[in-house]
Amino acid sequence: MKITRVEAIYLRQPEVKLQCDSGQDALVVRVETDAGITGIGEVDSSPLAVKGAIDGPFSHTVACGLGQLVLGEDPFETEKIWYKMYRANVYGGRRGAGLHAMSGIDIALWDIKGKALGLPVWKLLGGGFHKKVRCYASSLFGPTPEKTGELARRYRDQGFTAVKFGWDPMGRDERTDIALVREGRKGLGDAADLLIDAGLVWDAKTALQRADAFSQYNIFWLEEPLRPDDYEGYRKLAEGTHVRIAAGEEESNRLSFIELMDRGRVDVVQVDLTRCGGFTEAMKIAALAWDRGLPVANHGFTTYINVAAALHWLNSIPNALICEFVAEEETNLRESITRQKIRAKDGYLDMPEAPGLGIDLDEEAIQKYRVC
Repeated sequence: MKITRVEAIYLRQPEVKLQCDSGQDALVVRVETDAGITGIGEVDSSPLAVKGAIDGPFSHTVACGLGQLVLGEDPFETEKIWYKMYRANVYGGRRGAGLHAMSGIDIALWDIKGKALGLPVWKLLGGGFHKKVRCYASSLFGPTPEKTGELARRYRDQGFTAVKFGWDPMGRDERTDIALVREGRKGLGDAADLLIDAGLVWDAKTALQRADAFSQYNIFWLEEPLRPDDYEGYRKLAEGTHVRIAAGEEESNRLSFIELMDRGRVDVVQVDLTRCGGFTEAMKIAALAWDRGLPVANHGFTTYINVAAALHWLNSIPNALICEFVAEEETNLRESITRQKIRAKDGYLDMPEAPGLGIDLDEEAIQKYRVC
């Protein structure tokens, strides 16, 4: 079997709001083979930058478009292909968009392998740790503390045992920050776990003050309170509070995660399969976290392709903590572009059993939302 085509598909809603919701557009990767088997992947990044990294021409031996680079390769040779892409994209792809682009291709290759063998990806990865995994309802904060409390009650009543709120209006001022967490806890009640995503808004001293203030509301973790490169700030924060500190969605390969774990001393390592290098790299990151006694969770605020990939990965490692599952109720690409819709049951997600990722594109929706 040989790879015959790599297609980077940019999808976008007619209206994209100025908010931190990465489900409003999407970059889907489709890899075709001469055996008639097609795999799909996704990248949560700057979509057109990633499309350029995939579609671009050969420039020289360390700057080459990834799509043409993998043509003619055997999709089963995922480790070899990963390093071929990395080596041929060293100038622009060691971190960021170039590495993100590799992620989408790698996920699609594992989807192909699973379909060819009639097995779910988690079984190819040697997994089988779970029949189902606990998830948390992931949501942006409401526009006010009171609206956040209403959302919390809604998600609790839907059966979620854990809920996360994040980003704006967190970070405006101390009073608002504390009120958001207070109302979130009030809406959830005492039985469910409350997770807080600060959205990169503070310095280490402020984050320490907020962690202390939030601790009275028994939060499960405080996520990404600092800018991603402030590893020293993360170390001071993690060592200065008993609240779990979670981070990692901004990192883009295992070397970045080593910095976050060893210098930043975070408590929970968050890995986005569509950014970190796909399954091939995510397995190595999880092993590095396991060696350090750290639990991992996925990051994913995009489509069900990302969710499915995360479930396969979490089922293949011993240190999976919890799964992010977007609970935003507004209609967006997430509910449109795949034939399968993933649903939580009593706060858990069942493990996929179909071959590959177990997710197929809805071609009618792809044509409807396709930009290029």
